[in-house]
Amino acid sequence: MGKIFDIQRFCVHDGPGIRTTVFMKGCPLKCKWCHNPESQTKNNVLAFYADKCVGCGACTEVCERHSIVADNNTENQSGFHHLIERESCVACGKCSEKCLHSALEIMGREASADEIMAEVMRDATFYKTSGGGLTVSGGEPLAQPEFLVELLTLAKQAGLHVCIETCGFAASKTIESIIPLTDLFLFDYKASGDDIHRELTGVPLTPIVNNLKSIDRMGGKTVLRCPLIPSVNLTDEHLYSIAELAAELDNLTEINVMAYHTLGNSKYAALHMHNPLPDLPPMSNEEKQECIRKITAHLEELTRGSGKQIKVL
Repeated sequence: MGKIFDIQRFCVHDGPGIRTTVFMKGCPLKCKWCHNPESQTKNNVLAFYADKCVGCGACTEVCERHSIVADNNTENQSGFHHLIERESCVACGKCSEKCLHSALEIMGREASADEIMAEVMRDATFYKTSGGGLTVSGGEPLAQPEFLVELLTLAKQAGLHVCIETCGFAASKTIESIIPLTDLFLFDYKASGDDIHRELTGVPLTPIVNNLKSIDRMGGKTVLRCPLIPSVNLTDEHLYSIAELAAELDNLTEINVMAYHTLGNSKYAALHMHNPLPDLPPMSNEEKQECIRKITAHLEELTRGSGKQIKVL
């Protein structure tokens, strides 16, 4: 069994064609700009959307651990005062089952590889006509290596094109085990240099780059995905390093500039988690296009005469 928190159908930005993306729980990184904070732990978590609560009190009546309690310091739009005691809450789901207004949601569930594949294969016709398939994302898929291999094996047996979206922070033997089962790696490159990478994500950069180069050396196809956050990791030095790393790879097909957005802010509030960047505005399209221009210019300089053609999007 694996731990997942979502399955999204008809995705068009997670690899070629129309795809179904499976989001797995657990991640070794704690990126300051993480837009899926519910994925950081493998445990189920309870989200509370205060704007949907009507104050019926059904959740407090059913909670056996008394983790939803009255609180005079907080108030939602309904005028109902309550607080979730996160330390005692085990995310059993009884409160969310009783909530008729979807104000409470359990994020995370166990699923077998067969169950996931049954849902994925509902859109097999669309994969064939569009060149799509299965994408496994997260969190970090490599945080559940045995289950990931089981899922990918079934996907390949079904003839699906398989993408893995990964931060690349895993044991080298784990990376090597999935290369034969993966058609395309959507590989994150978040910051340049061990110190700044550790400051922004909690882990060093060196093992990630080593894994990326191992994938490339073993013939794995890769798209380099680069989240760029103004005033955080967006520097000219980092843009040059992206191009420099890309120029070293033989099987890299594309660089994706991932513009910072604020869609994760509501999740931090619903999970009562600390948001490291609460007031940072999203990146404008003009800023994104300027980043693309600079990376493209660096790439052209670094690969001149090599015959390499790497798109920057």
